Amino acid sequence: MCRHIAFLGEPVPLEELLLRPPHSLERQAWQPHSQISGLVNADGFGVGWYADSDPVPARYRRAAPIWGDRSLADLARVVRTGALLAAVRGATRPGADGEAAAAPFAAGSWLFSHNGAVAGWPDSLTPLAASLTAGELLALEARTDSALVWGLVLHRLRAGDAPGRALADTVREVAEADPESRLNLLLTDGTEITATSWGNSLWYLKRPDRTVVASEPYDDDPLWREVPDRTLLTATRADVTLTSLKEPSS
Repeated sequence: MCRHIAFLGEPVPLEELLLRPPHSLERQAWQPHSQISGLVNADGFGVGWYADSDPVPARYRRAAPIWGDRSLADLARVVRTGALLAAVRGATRPGADGEAAAAPFAAGSWLFSHNGAVAGWPDSLTPLAASLTAGELLALEARTDSALVWGLVLHRLRAGDAPGRALADTVREVAEADPESRLNLLLTDGTEITATSWGNSLWYLKRPDRTVVASEPYDDDPLWREVPDRTLLTATRADVTLTSLKEPSS
C-alpha cells in the first residue's frame, strides 16, 4: 500500500537514492520488507525534486511500475538534487486516473505523499470533503483517498497552519472518521520534511551529509532509526524532532 522516501542533503544523482541502494525504492516496489497491506506496489510511481534557486519542484510520474521504466534510469543517472520526495504506489482501489493518482502530489513549493489507506473510502470522508470549497475539490489531481487527504492538508497550509499542525490535525480528523485508516503522510518544501507515522512503518536516517525519511531503510546503515507509531516527525538537514500524536478521542 505504497512506499515513499524524502531526502535533504548534499546534491546527489537521483539514482543514488532511488535505484542504486540494495533495498532501494525500486526494489521496495516489488519486495517490501515491512508493508502492512499488499504484496507489490505496481500501480505507478513518482519522483519530485528541487533544482538550485528554484522553489517549485519538478515531477516525473508514471502509471506503470517503477521497475519497467527505463527512462527513469536514464533520468536518474544525470539529474542531481539536494531535496527529493518519491513514492511507489499500491492502489487502494482500481481506478482510471493513471499517473495523476501517483504521488508526489504538488502545489507551489510543496510535495506530498500518503502511505496507507483511508478505511471506508469514499463514504467515510464525505463529511470532510464538504469542508473544502468547490474549487478545492475540482483541483484535486485524482479521485483517490490520498488525493483527498492531500486536499485537506493543503487547505490547512493555505490557511496558515504550520506543516506539523496541518499533518497532525488532518491525521486525527481522518482517523476519527474511520479509526482503521493508515495515515503515514510525507510532506516537504525542499527545506524541511514533515511526516506522520500512523499505522505503517516509518524510518529516518541522519548523517552529516543527509537527512532521509522513508517507509523502510534502503540499506544496512546502522544510523537508521525506526519512528514509533502515532508520531509526528519534523526534519531539516540539521535536526530530527519526534512528537507523540494523540488519538482523536484523547
